[in-house]
Amino acid sequence: MIHADTITLHTAGFSEVRNLTSAVRRILGDSGLAEGVCNVFAIGSTASITTIEFEPALAADMTDALEKLWPRDLPTRHGDTWGDDNGFSHLRASFMGPNIVVPVHRGELVLGTWQQIVVIDHDNGPRERRVFVQIVGE
Repeated sequence: MIHADTITLHTAGFSEVRNLTSAVRRILGDSGLAEGVCNVFAIGSTASITTIEFEPALAADMTDALEKLWPRDLPTRHGDTWGDDNGFSHLRASFMGPNIVVPVHRGELVLGTWQQIVVIDHDNGPRERRVFVQIVGE
């Protein structure tokens, strides 16, 4: 059986980290599935999905680390070509990846105590983001 739903949220951009765990758990509960896998996928080329301990200091550390690796003022051919100055956001998203797969066991996401599912919006301004959640199982 397959169950799918979409989470829509408004983000500030610039590698803002948002917790999706409760929303993904709600979708899993709605599915009625007990065993399987849950794929969480960021729709778009400037956001990524990962897991972290979602707390303000670590979210800020994540944003700071991404800024050191791919600074906002990083010259990119993408920015030169399109004039949108968001080449850094595409690089951040590409290296982090658009999705994760979380096991489902006994109707629960298999996550550690301090492990939450997050979306990171790397783009250079506010966006409406969509995250597609697909659960496959029985």
